[in-house]
Amino acid sequence: MKSTGNLTKYSLRSWVLMLALAPTILVGVLLGSYFTINRFYELEDTLKEQGSNILEPLAIASATDLANNNREAAKRLLAAAQLNKSTLVKSIAIFDGDNQLFVTSHYHKDFELMRLSGELGSLQQTQFDPVGDSLVVRTPIYAVTSLLALDDVVGEPHAGKPIGYAALLLNKEKALLEQHRAAMAAVIIVLIGVQLNLLFTFRLVKNVTQPITDMVRAVAKIREGKLDTRLQENLIGELDLLKRGINAMAGSLSEYHDEMQQNIDQATSDLRETLEQIEIQNVELDLAKKRALEASRIKSEFLANMSHELRTPLNGVIGFARQLMKTSLQDSQRDYIETIEKSASNLLTIINDILDFSKLEAGRMTFENMPFSLRECVDETLKILSPAAQEKQLELVVDVAPDVPDNINGDSKRLNQILTNLVGNAVKFTDEGSVMLRMVVNQQCDDEVELHCEVEDTGVGIDESQQDVLFQAFGQADSSISRRFGGTGLGLVITKRLVDQLGGQIGFTSRTGEGSTFWFTLSLKLSQFQLDVKQPVARLKDKSVLLYEPRELSRNVLQKRLRRWEMLLHVAEDINQLQAILASGKHYHYILLSCHGFDSPTHIDAVLKQAKQHTEALVALFDCGNQQVLNSVIRPIVDIVIQTPVSEAQMAKRLLETPTELPCEEQINTSSNAPINMSVLAVDDNYANLKLIDTVLHELVTNVSTAKNGEQAIELCAQQPFDLIFMDIQMPGVDGINATAQIRANGPNVNTPIIAVTAHTIQEERDRILSSGMDGYLPKPIDEVALKSILSRWHVGDSTAIQHQPQSSVNWAMCLVQANNNESLAIEMLQMLHDSIPETHTTIEQALERHDHEVMLKTVHKLHGACCYSGVPDLQKLCQTIETGLKHAQPLDELEPEVLELLDELTKVESAAIEIIAAHHTD
Repeated sequence: MKSTGNLTKYSLRSWVLMLALAPTILVGVLLGSYFTINRFYELEDTLKEQGSNILEPLAIASATDLANNNREAAKRLLAAAQLNKSTLVKSIAIFDGDNQLFVTSHYHKDFELMRLSGELGSLQQTQFDPVGDSLVVRTPIYAVTSLLALDDVVGEPHAGKPIGYAALLLNKEKALLEQHRAAMAAVIIVLIGVQLNLLFTFRLVKNVTQPITDMVRAVAKIREGKLDTRLQENLIGELDLLKRGINAMAGSLSEYHDEMQQNIDQATSDLRETLEQIEIQNVELDLAKKRALEASRIKSEFLANMSHELRTPLNGVIGFARQLMKTSLQDSQRDYIETIEKSASNLLTIINDILDFSKLEAGRMTFENMPFSLRECVDETLKILSPAAQEKQLELVVDVAPDVPDNINGDSKRLNQILTNLVGNAVKFTDEGSVMLRMVVNQQCDDEVELHCEVEDTGVGIDESQQDVLFQAFGQADSSISRRFGGTGLGLVITKRLVDQLGGQIGFTSRTGEGSTFWFTLSLKLSQFQLDVKQPVARLKDKSVLLYEPRELSRNVLQKRLRRWEMLLHVAEDINQLQAILASGKHYHYILLSCHGFDSPTHIDAVLKQAKQHTEALVALFDCGNQQVLNSVIRPIVDIVIQTPVSEAQMAKRLLETPTELPCEEQINTSSNAPINMSVLAVDDNYANLKLIDTVLHELVTNVSTAKNGEQAIELCAQQPFDLIFMDIQMPGVDGINATAQIRANGPNVNTPIIAVTAHTIQEERDRILSSGMDGYLPKPIDEVALKSILSRWHVGDSTAIQHQPQSSVNWAMCLVQANNNESLAIEMLQMLHDSIPETHTTIEQALERHDHEVMLKTVHKLHGACCYSGVPDLQKLCQTIETGLKHAQPLDELEPEVLELLDELTKVESAAIEIIAAHHTD
């Protein structure tokens, strides 16, 4: 490529001249050199031949004189020879056998040049020795005795020793002159040839390159748009064809240009009309966008209102159904009430699905990023779904790989929803067999883990023709499935969209009649907080355990778990094998017995009593669903009852408990019957809801007051103090938020915790409620366990210090919500924020003094991240305002008021956090 680029630098004229002259000059130089050198050699040979012709006869003629020592005769001979060739011969000399000068033609000072330098015997024939501008010729002289000897001397070398030699000094000037003449003639001839070549070359250039140059100029003009350019000269051969082609091309381009101009004019006209239409459409789209935004706002309000209006009556139905089940009822009546409660709960599930789908469709679904325990999330999911599996006598198995981390950052509610939908569907569409949840690690880096979860069932499966539409909304595999199993068909589509928005993937494999396997992957951040409690499983090492589990999947999972704990495991796969092992009389530290494989309650009783004699701790693995057998037969005999499926940590905890200790759940039930000494106010405009919460609260606390609207609540709060207030949000007249503001304005309940009782499920509404000054929220329908948790959390005896802490600095309820209701975690995160405040305060002050934009942005951004988990809404809002301004390159001088307010708020938060932390440490 480089050489090609260099070649294009030269013009055609240069190439023609170079290609025409170079061969001529090269050939002329070669021929002139050849003939000149050849002439040089010819002249040299001629000179040598002349010297031989002169000297060799002299050598023969002087042989007698040299032999007879006749110098005079020899001298005359040499002088005559020199006179005959005076222009050529400078000097002639004869040397004797001792290489001494015998005679010379005339005195010559350089006769030493003519002397033979070597031995005389080496001179066998005529020799030539060039010396400067002269040539020395030496010929041996032999004694002549006969004609044969003479022939030998003249011809080939003589066999005998010469008696002397003759030397001739020749002048080379004439030969050199002839050589110079020959060289000059060669140069002149070459120059004449080059001139003739130049004459013809320039003629060629004029007739060839000039027309081509004209064509190049014409093409350049055509390229510039001068399409009327034409070539007129008459050219020869192919150049004339090229000229015609260029003229034809110019004509065609001119026609195309005219046609293109017409098309451009037409296209411009059409484009102008199109732009006018687009402008009209843009106006219409802008109006449509405004209408869509308004419709979205109305839809959001409608969802909030619909959620409230639907959940409010369901709250009464579900709540009173549960209250009624606590009374003495006939079996048929209890069955009716349970059916009512279950139907209302199913209706609530459908409502939640529709609301979730609407939020996903509108892109308004929000996701939390909170630390949570993964295994605890899985346990909560399976605890809800296991009754349905037990009712259908399905084997529900959970297999979480030991390398799956437990401390995760993310949205535990959404993960719970995904697992609930997939496992719930598996249970729903499986009549017999098993449902198994597997969870493994795909890959893990420093702060992130990718989980792979599978839910495998042995249910009806999905036909291949229906698999493509499975994740579409409001649809199931086919109409018969829909009629048989019911449902909205939204569970899987919600699950898929949740997984997609969380950055994961979801899919499934299925065959009709053989079951299905749904899988999904999620990338989750690892949490720096240790949420799970590590059980001292080392205490179980080398403990002997007998496991009886006739179901293969459950047995395999339990076997792997017990072997990881390094227990001495013995397994019985059926009842006969179990009885044989027990009959051997061997004693075990633990015996784990499944409730499956027995013929009758009497059989269970007999086996349990037999096993009790061979162990220190008899553990029942119960998932049979028959509570009567559990309470009347199993519990009186066994030491521990473990409801399966159970996580590895929970199972280790239960095994490590002493047999005399009651399970935690039973301890709670036996210790929580006494009402809490609290004065509570309940406010709700709906009579059924107010009556329900009043009824439930009378069972849990000592003093309950009610108000049917906001005005009445304000009056009661002005008259007497309360320990806790449950406030409905949506009420006619004065709503819950305004009533809260007036109660906090003055009176005896300024610092009383106020809990919002709301049917709103939209996250924005919950955030608005918490930021309005309320301390927490209780969702409708009211759950008795959640209500007990709130009462316990806000009990005056446990949280007096918390009630009196400044509400605008640290919102303890929000802190608990952001910590996933984990009180110890909330305190730890608040402690971390408190510890970082002094350094943060100093850094922000220094950055403000130095006008260091970069340090300020970095510090505020870090503080903003810490505020998201510590229940400090005002501080978080200030951080967000300052960070946004800094990211938009707003000068620090303009942000100085907000920065000063931030510094003041940091001091308030530090003071409030100390009070909360001290109160909990005192507790």
